[in-house]
Amino acid sequence: MTQHTTDRRQFLAGSVAAAVALGLGQKAHSAAPKQKQEFYELRTYRIHDTANQKLVSDYLKNALLPALKRQGIDRVGVFKLSESNRQEKDPKNDHSLYVLIPFKSLEQFSAVNDLLEKDEAYHQAAEAFFALPNKSAAYSRIESRLMKAFSGMPVLETPEGDEPHLFELRTYESSNAHLARLKVDMFNSGEIDIMKEVKLGPVFFGEMLIGDDVPNLTYMLSGPNREVHDEHWQGFIKHPEWDRMKKMEKYKGTVSKITKWYLEPLPYSEIQ
Repeated sequence: MTQHTTDRRQFLAGSVAAAVALGLGQKAHSAAPKQKQEFYELRTYRIHDTANQKLVSDYLKNALLPALKRQGIDRVGVFKLSESNRQEKDPKNDHSLYVLIPFKSLEQFSAVNDLLEKDEAYHQAAEAFFALPNKSAAYSRIESRLMKAFSGMPVLETPEGDEPHLFELRTYESSNAHLARLKVDMFNSGEIDIMKEVKLGPVFFGEMLIGDDVPNLTYMLSGPNREVHDEHWQGFIKHPEWDRMKKMEKYKGTVSKITKWYLEPLPYSEIQ
């Protein structure tokens, strides 16, 4: 073998290796880092009159939300039932407040109460609220649900624009855990994308880890008002890809019950 041939082969081998390395480097550089799935706590403060609703709302606005922000927790939503929800379901004496809290990890979730206990500013802001006697408690109970974000939408997305939106909170129950997981898969495999395409304004999707009526999943949509939101739903129902997916054998019977609430944000809610 001549020196010329040897040098040429070495050059070609080196060129191929460099091209492969460059291609891999470009691929790694262009691939977006995968977002870590968040966790969500959905609290429902059960309240039976408007006066107590204001007491709880003031506590949330002046004490809890600022304390959570000091812990690095943002995008906290605070909502009440909308008038359209009341007209449809007539929830007598239901003045509950719904609080959606996103967490980056379970460690952050588990640390909240310990950090609140050490937060002097929080206790000072909540002093009058905590001093209410038992017989005058502002809420009857707090119902709490813990969820994990879907891989198809791993991070909460706030609606665009400054004007308050209408929000729809929906829960899909399943008759067993396997069917519940299949419904999550259905969302991840295209249903979320369709909702975004028809402007249903998804805010979050959560697989219920701990809560009532499990197995279930819960998610939130948004729209500028009820009329436009209903139009967007019609766009979803008529979408050809949804028509195809709902007929797939693997997804049949995955949902046994649907419950929905229409909510509106309070002025200080970080989700508007």
